Amino acid sequence: MFIALGLALWIFAFLYFTEPLDVDEFGDTEKLIYLPFYGLGGAISYLMMMPVQRWIWKRSNSNWYVKSELLFLVSFVVWALIVTRSVYLYVVMVDEPNPYSFGYYIGNVFFPAISVLLPIVIIGRWAFGKYREKQYEDQKIEIQGEGTYEGLRIFFNDLICVKADDNYVEVSYSEHGELKKQLIRNRLTKISESFPELLRTHRSYLINPYHFKQYKNASGKLSLVLHSEIEVPVSKSYSAAVKEAIPLATK
Repeated sequence: MFIALGLALWIFAFLYFTEPLDVDEFGDTEKLIYLPFYGLGGAISYLMMMPVQRWIWKRSNSNWYVKSELLFLVSFVVWALIVTRSVYLYVVMVDEPNPYSFGYYIGNVFFPAISVLLPIVIIGRWAFGKYREKQYEDQKIEIQGEGTYEGLRIFFNDLICVKADDNYVEVSYSEHGELKKQLIRNRLTKISESFPELLRTHRSYLINPYHFKQYKNASGKLSLVLHSEIEVPVSKSYSAAVKEAIPLATK
């Protein structure tokens, strides 16, 4: 929406101050009345490309690469050509003879205009992409290690469980739907103090209740099944707290 608004303002300013085609025949009042509609048309054309962007994003497995951006921009230019040519033929020149030929329209009208307008789209998408990326990074938690370069930054809801492993902890987490594990030099007690939202099920385990799937009781031993079928034991000393906390955490 912000990029579409910026595009609308840019189109209006471009037409108002450069007066391409027959815009110079408008008076100041007419410019203020009619030119905003051109900007609105550009904004709507951009917003209509959002389903295409989502389709590209899904085909890239919920990732966005340089080639994804290039494909979107090419699609946007083609769509803008179709829209503007249609408006020119069936709105602007509907009762006028001798409209510009397609070749002349592309070379002398469309490409000069798109070369001025496309940079605002590219800059806007880059700027807001960086802003959104920073927002996402700010939402991540950091599981720190005792070593200088140890640590893991992930979204809290991607964290599945933490298992004590001698002087290390093994962090199980989800990344783009795939199970990942990483050893970090730290103590489970310290992790528990840093993230009180995690639930202690055993002296060697902390879990994220968000990933709870079901209880399992085999041979009188209680355990929890989490995301990716990870099975975590529940010791007797923690069973009461687990049974009390899990329903509340999973509602």
